[in-house]
Amino acid sequence: MSGKITGFLREYVYIFSIIFTILGCIVLFIGIAGMWLKNILIDMLGLSEEALDWSLYILIIGFIVFVIGVYYLYSFLTTRKFVVEELETNKRSEFLKKHVEVEQKVKHLPSKYKKMLTEKEEELQIK
Repeated sequence: MSGKITGFLREYVYIFSIIFTILGCIVLFIGIAGMWLKNILIDMLGLSEEALDWSLYILIIGFIVFVIGVYYLYSFLTTRKFVVEELETNKRSEFLKKHVEVEQKVKHLPSKYKKMLTEKEEELQIK
């Protein structure tokens, strides 16, 4: 069961990291607005003061969600960039130097990159 969940998350890590980053920004903004614009939110939106008392916690949750989203987005993009750059090489000797590292990085990327690695191994006749 956990293998299916991990596989699903691995396939859509890019989308989920963008969603987490956007949600984190929104919740962070709500938390900041609740902290400093309390009177305006009460008057304009009719929010209760009791709801705005939670704005510090909303701010903290928003920051955590935002940081998680940015971390996974950055991690995915740097890993993908490294793998794509290594797969673009046409020299067998250069590819062999980083083959093990590329294989390890591809394990954490969507299946499309595994197919690209397999095709490159067949092209350069690497077992």
